[in-house]
Amino acid sequence: MILCLALGSLWEPGAGWGRNTQVEVRRVGLSKVGDTTLLTVVLDRAVEARVSARDKSGRPQLVVDFPQARAGRLSPRLEGDSSLVEQVLTETSSPGAGVLITLELFPDRAYTYWKKIQKGTAGQVFFIVGLKPDATVTPSQTEIIQPPELGEPQGVLKDRELEPAPEDYGFKETRGSAEPGSFAELRRLIPKATPLLQGLETDGWIISEFHNYDRPGQRFSRDFLLTNRQYPELVVKVVYLPANTPNTPNISIVSLSTENLKGEIAAKYRGLRQWNFAKIKQNYEDIGDFFDDALKPLRVKLREETKALALRDTQVFQNFLQRACRQNPQVADRVLDKVREKVNQRFEGVQYSISEDPLVILNLVDFLYVRVYFLETG
Repeated sequence: MILCLALGSLWEPGAGWGRNTQVEVRRVGLSKVGDTTLLTVVLDRAVEARVSARDKSGRPQLVVDFPQARAGRLSPRLEGDSSLVEQVLTETSSPGAGVLITLELFPDRAYTYWKKIQKGTAGQVFFIVGLKPDATVTPSQTEIIQPPELGEPQGVLKDRELEPAPEDYGFKETRGSAEPGSFAELRRLIPKATPLLQGLETDGWIISEFHNYDRPGQRFSRDFLLTNRQYPELVVKVVYLPANTPNTPNISIVSLSTENLKGEIAAKYRGLRQWNFAKIKQNYEDIGDFFDDALKPLRVKLREETKALALRDTQVFQNFLQRACRQNPQVADRVLDKVREKVNQRFEGVQYSISEDPLVILNLVDFLYVRVYFLETG
């Protein structure tokens, strides 16, 4: 069913590695470079994972198992890449009992995969699994090829720099760039947002996920997910979109959202949003009834609950907006005035444009968020 290209390790750990079996799985990310999907697992030391393909209830999976590992702040689910991977699920056992990462794959799509260990920065190690569509195999095949003989590693690993092998990734970080997935990298990418980013870091926000997206040989876009243990129902999202034509700016979007809202209403709404058309037709006469009778009442309740959450954590929203709009301190007050308005039961929600420079959008549909757009000339 799967043709496995185990490329092995391009960097061998020293003798001191592995004495402490309690390796930490710090972050998990999924990215796409060309036609290759990359699962990147950030570890505090080098360790080999068990990578295996399996079929569960007719659904193909690729499983990456770190037995006896301890978990950092890991997201339980990542979105897929729309070509090979539907979603990535991360399961953790009791502290130190292991981390299991499952790539749920689209059925009937043949692929090959490889794995390797890559030295990172600041003592970190990247365990990388690459998946690539392969028309020369069929989903019914089961064939394993021995790892090929490898020459000297390509590229030189330096402090504060990661240079992946070009044949595996199709891009390189510029020399001397900040550590990938760090606040330093965010500040380098979005200079205009430096006061906001510094404030978030000072307030205890951490980068729990980051992803790279690109085609080989081009500058790559990024996204980052920030979380804060003190505010578990809030999340900060950062999207960096580099210019791809001359004389156009880089666009960066920083959002503060209530999308991690807990509770019965939020859980029920998320569940309904996953229904496909066939399931809707089983329960409602037409799609309009589904939206009017199922989704709309929940959206009104979500507006009330996310409003309460935003007002409870008013200081977080004030700090976020004041740092993002230092030249326009009234923006924070205008946003909070809109949030405090009585929820109109007749409407599911609205969006407001609060400021033009920078552009600030307040969303009151579903899960409340504020979004700031920064334009940077490259």
